[in-house]
Amino acid sequence: MNFLDYLGSRWDNILEDGIAHAQVVLAALLIATIIGVGVGILTYRRPIAAQISVAVAATILTIPSFALFAIMIPFLGLGFTPTMIALTAYAILAILQNTIVGLRSVDPAIAESALGMGYNKWQRLYKIELPMAWPVIIAGLRVSALLLLGIAAIAAYVNGPGLGGDIFNGLSRIGGANSVNSVLGGILGIVILALIFEAAFALLSKLTISKGLN
Repeated sequence: MNFLDYLGSRWDNILEDGIAHAQVVLAALLIATIIGVGVGILTYRRPIAAQISVAVAATILTIPSFALFAIMIPFLGLGFTPTMIALTAYAILAILQNTIVGLRSVDPAIAESALGMGYNKWQRLYKIELPMAWPVIIAGLRVSALLLLGIAAIAAYVNGPGLGGDIFNGLSRIGGANSVNSVLGGILGIVILALIFEAAFALLSKLTISKGLN
């Protein structure tokens, strides 16, 4: 069976796995955004705390994904939970680092003028600093999303949802019938998801970033 015939016979399964793949990535990205932006806001004016938080997130990112999934199996078992925790942990660094960099890049004179206008520090953060830092923050979100799309495939090692199952299934039967097609189908699905995510972030940037900041 050639690849096109394989896609024709398996498109519904690949579509179902692709939707599950996107869902777990989006869920992990949402949690990582809450954590990363929250910690960034709390630490961007505290250099030591910011360095420590970024160092912790960077250290997590250096752990090989296979090793991280294997470590969690005795405690969390297989399936969705270890997949979500690992993906969330891997997504935090870019979001946290870009939040800190973005907030620190706001001109201090603008921040001071906001205080002069009667804003308290939270109003200044919400109305002035976060909107100005948003283009940098959204760049971190974009990097994390693309990173997670690849790592989510490895989550098939712990029976996680998504397109990694097709890739691992094909690799385990390499040389067998449709083994290569199974691998290519999983990879193609992830590439298409990456293009969809890129388009979604481009649209989100256009809709949420002030024209004066582009």
